Amino acid sequence: MLIRTRRSWELPERTATPEAVFRDRRRLVAGLALGPILLAGAGMAGLRPARAEAMADPSAKLYPFPHNDNYKLDRPLTAEKWATSWNNFYEFNDSKDVVAEAQALPIRPWTIKIDGMVAKPVEIGIDDLLAKMPLEERLYRHRCVEAWSMAVPWSGFPLKALVAMAEPSAGATYLRMETFENPDVAPGQTQTWYPWPYVEGLTMAEATNELAFIATGVYGKPLPPQNGSPLRLTVPWKYGFKSIKSIVRFSFTDQQPMNFWQSLQASEYGFWANVNPEVPHPRWSQAHERVLGSDDVVATQLFNGYAEQVTDLYKDLQKERLYA
Repeated sequence: MLIRTRRSWELPERTATPEAVFRDRRRLVAGLALGPILLAGAGMAGLRPARAEAMADPSAKLYPFPHNDNYKLDRPLTAEKWATSWNNFYEFNDSKDVVAEAQALPIRPWTIKIDGMVAKPVEIGIDDLLAKMPLEERLYRHRCVEAWSMAVPWSGFPLKALVAMAEPSAGATYLRMETFENPDVAPGQTQTWYPWPYVEGLTMAEATNELAFIATGVYGKPLPPQNGSPLRLTVPWKYGFKSIKSIVRFSFTDQQPMNFWQSLQASEYGFWANVNPEVPHPRWSQAHERVLGSDDVVATQLFNGYAEQVTDLYKDLQKERLYA
């Protein structure tokens, strides 16, 4: 199903902003004392930090990765200029205009901690990790909870390869992931009403599913900072907020992680966050999505079109809020 419409259909930014930011009076007052909400609300871009030059990525020589033909698309690729300029990265600001500020993110040295219920906890540099992983390119659809979508060529490695390297114990049932925390370079992290650092989680069955992917690049090049360099999660059957950016820690645990948006507003955002067009967000429909960089609006598919690969993960979980 294809519906033609103008871009005015797009959800206003204020509508997509988490309701908790506005309803929690105590947090709002604390935020106003610091000033960032006033600056963002007034659109005072001139008071934001000047554009920083992105740090050169020493892994660039590894690209492009071999293409995996098993992962195909049913739509054209999104133009690179759109996929790398229309980004959510609340660590830097709460608008889509985040490219300039994100360049301040230092991507080297970048150390990843692997801990929790594993045979041997380890800290490893990103370049050493890349040397151990099976690197490839995959084409995936990406569906944001805000009802826009894109189709992207991600480069990286299967998450199950990292799980295998970590050697988790049999009792580990979840993988908890955590992003960096550095308010000196990420001004959004000075906003105290957000539960920093950004945390996400998957079940072990999800983490070892063939689709779960750690992206280190896009469009045949290393990830730019605004897309979550130097490594981010990509789980294409879930809403985009599950795809945590700029990961610094993987922890194996027997406790279900409380993710960032769930901590902020559990009535709207849950742990599972699987795509389902028949289950609306409390403030908007999820039945259709605007295709980024075009005027097209298309019907959303169950599990974002990946039902064949992931439906069995949830066959015994019908009582869970699988689609929030």
